[in-house]
Amino acid sequence: MSQSSPQSTVERVLQLARADACMVLVQETSTANLRWAGNTLTTNGVTQGRTVTVIALTETGQGTSVGVMERSGLRDDELEDLVRAAETASRDAVPAEDALPLLGPEAVGTGGDWDAAPASTGISVFSDFAPGLGQMFDRCSAADRLLYGYAEHEVTSTFFGSSTGVRLRHDQPTGTVELNAKSAPPATGGGHSTWVGRATRDFTDIDVDALDAELGRRMAWAHRRVDLPAGRYETLLPPTAVADMMVNLYWSTGARDAAEGRTVFSSADGGTRIGERLCGLPLTLYSDPAEPGLECAPFTLAATPGRRVTAFDNGLPLHRTEWISAGRLASLGQTRYSARLTGLPVTAYADNLVLELPEASATLEDMIARTERGLLLTCLWYIRTVDPQSLLLTGLTRDGVYLVEDGEITGAVNNFRFNESPVGLLERATEAGTTVPGLSRELGDYFSRTAMPPLRVPDFNMSTVSQAS
Repeated sequence: MSQSSPQSTVERVLQLARADACMVLVQETSTANLRWAGNTLTTNGVTQGRTVTVIALTETGQGTSVGVMERSGLRDDELEDLVRAAETASRDAVPAEDALPLLGPEAVGTGGDWDAAPASTGISVFSDFAPGLGQMFDRCSAADRLLYGYAEHEVTSTFFGSSTGVRLRHDQPTGTVELNAKSAPPATGGGHSTWVGRATRDFTDIDVDALDAELGRRMAWAHRRVDLPAGRYETLLPPTAVADMMVNLYWSTGARDAAEGRTVFSSADGGTRIGERLCGLPLTLYSDPAEPGLECAPFTLAATPGRRVTAFDNGLPLHRTEWISAGRLASLGQTRYSARLTGLPVTAYADNLVLELPEASATLEDMIARTERGLLLTCLWYIRTVDPQSLLLTGLTRDGVYLVEDGEITGAVNNFRFNESPVGLLERATEAGTTVPGLSRELGDYFSRTAMPPLRVPDFNMSTVSQAS
């Protein structure tokens, strides 16, 4: 298959374009992965691929119409067909309501080295991780435990070009590892399972021994089984569970939706709740493309128009944005178009999220030691929105709920279905620990760059008992 470099592909698409304006995204992606089950490595592999997205704009008397076409594995001689298909779709489309003039070179962010070859990964990224994993298999077998899991590393180089002369490039490494340990089920009933996960940029910071020790500690906590009814419990949420709730909150902070009265961030008197206190503690929730260890694209990259993120903003510089500042709602997600509607500053979304309480130093272990009686969750699962206007979520606990008594873990508890709003959790939280990286169990596949503190919630709503294991 004949393929030019991604840079040459960008230039060729723009040269072929006949529309009034054109944008093109070329993504070069390489991945490496390991999968294991029952203390045995089962598969490993590497992949490479290219996706080309053409965004054609047609000016009409009614506005700007947009046509988007995306294909993978294209040969060079197929590019023209892709461009023509995007232009045909553009001519047939209704005008985009969020259309604005495309940004020029003077108004966009700073990208990487445009001329360098695409970044890539390979199976060697696991050279330090894999030997430790093999030793972990041996320890699990000796402890009569079964280990399951998956590790993946992906590197995507995105090359963006527009007919206004913009050329930007960003390389994004993304890695995750998830491990699930299960005890052999006793003759009288089921066994116990527990999960740990980490996000990483390159796997050099993954401590396999620490992951193994954490799984072993949680399995040991399950020596005693305690059945509890539904109800409200003082609950400790580790950073992984906090990440699940906060990512859901983040994805609901669209300024336009709030201004139109659609969300929990809408004011009862019209407009938004910006400036209102949301948290009992002076917590700050922010995104920053330059956050150490969580670095992400410093400019907007989007393939289509949209309410939250739009292709019309491609190249828009991203900076640190505080969504909640010292406990008060400070910003909502804005495109350039929605900012004109709401009269608020442009505050675009970035691909990471951090929650912190300044000067907090407590670890999750410290918070457990200060708990007279409560529950420790380890992860949440199957989270769905019940009511967008209060951001009420429902979901299940999974892979380990533990009883805390007099500062110690005394047993494993049955699973629950919960009904909670992340906004309500922030309002009622009475303690937050130190912020550390925390991979969301459910949403980590889509949004892995998060750092969160453990939280203490005095009355977490376990609405029903769940039979899920």
